[in-house]
Amino acid sequence: MTKQNSKAVAKVMAITSGKGGVGKTFVSSNLAAAIAKRGHRVLVMDADLGLANLDVVLNLYPKLTLHDVFMGKAQLQECIIKTPGGFDVLLAGSGLVEYSRLTSGVRDDFLRIMEALHPLYDVILLDTGAGISDVVLFAVSLASEVLLVATPEPTSLTDAYATIKVLTSQQKRQQIRMIINQTARLGDGRAITVQLQQVLDRFVSKAQGVNIKLVHTGDIPSDPSVKMAIMRRQLLMLNTPGCPAALAISQLALKLDEAVISRSA
Repeated sequence: MTKQNSKAVAKVMAITSGKGGVGKTFVSSNLAAAIAKRGHRVLVMDADLGLANLDVVLNLYPKLTLHDVFMGKAQLQECIIKTPGGFDVLLAGSGLVEYSRLTSGVRDDFLRIMEALHPLYDVILLDTGAGISDVVLFAVSLASEVLLVATPEPTSLTDAYATIKVLTSQQKRQQIRMIINQTARLGDGRAITVQLQQVLDRFVSKAQGVNIKLVHTGDIPSDPSVKMAIMRRQLLMLNTPGCPAALAISQLALKLDEAVISRSA
């Protein structure tokens, strides 16, 4: 259980990916449920300001979103929604062109909201957009830990590599945690992480003069229960908590709790 301390601030982790369709939002929502089950106060913030879909995954129909806070039409607390998974969410609107690029106004609003959220939670997960747009990179810059979700597909790994290059060059990140989703065999994710590390050592670390460390943080195996939960718009951790993918996410939460969350509490 996290110690309650009025001076403590949340541990912010950005969950991002090089390309869409790798299960980033699925991971964000179910990981939040697993961390909350460990006794932490958790918020998932939809940081994909232009193409938000966290509400779809969680089957939520918000009356108010971050857009309303930005526009001064609602207070922050009015927009925070409690989920059956034991964590809170702060949803963004979808299809809002004005939030598809980082203006000074969006930046200031984002910073103001993050400052208000910090004392209220132990963990804030930022479910970012995919890729390396300025909005995505700004959201990632607010986090102390980066969790990069990829699948074993070549296109996903190519885009993951490109994302890592940008994060290390622009934000001077020296450590990025890898989560490999939809693995077919035990050990696939670790092998993929090792391969990416070797490429980074050869082509990026030497060029930039810094040591970049990829930390294999967990694999989520291919599991028919995942597709079923997504189609039903239910949390896997609630729908089938004993399935292989749910057990893997629980292990991921345990690892992050021991290595990041409780260590900094």
